[in-house]
Amino acid sequence: MSEAEAATAVSVAGKLGFKTGDLVQELGYDEDVDFDFRDALEADIGSELLMEDDQDVVDGVILWWRNNDGDLVDALVDALVSLGAGGVIWVLTPKPGREGYVAPSEIQEAAPTAGLHSTSSAGVSKEWAATRLVSRRKQ
Repeated sequence: MSEAEAATAVSVAGKLGFKTGDLVQELGYDEDVDFDFRDALEADIGSELLMEDDQDVVDGVILWWRNNDGDLVDALVDALVSLGAGGVIWVLTPKPGREGYVAPSEIQEAAPTAGLHSTSSAGVSKEWAATRLVSRRKQ
């Protein structure tokens, strides 16, 4: 990864609201994830991303999601298990025209059923877009 790519990825990680010391769990990992983004995020928070089996209370969840991954509501509910008060879930989906593309409306429809709502979106890499979800409950 070039310095410019690293700087861009790190600034995107910061834009996602993560900072040094945050615990971030990664769900939906597969061989198609953006490894440069992951590396930059880990560098930004100062630790490795936690895996699906880790039981720590986390500040945020990165959920890689593709159109054939199953039921998004179930995945969002699962993502809430380890999420601490005030934590956020970023759903990362392939951008339009990419294999596995998920329409934003699918996230908008699934989020309320899981007790979440969408607050913003961001392009996090050349191949992936991100949608920020937060709990609708008072925290």
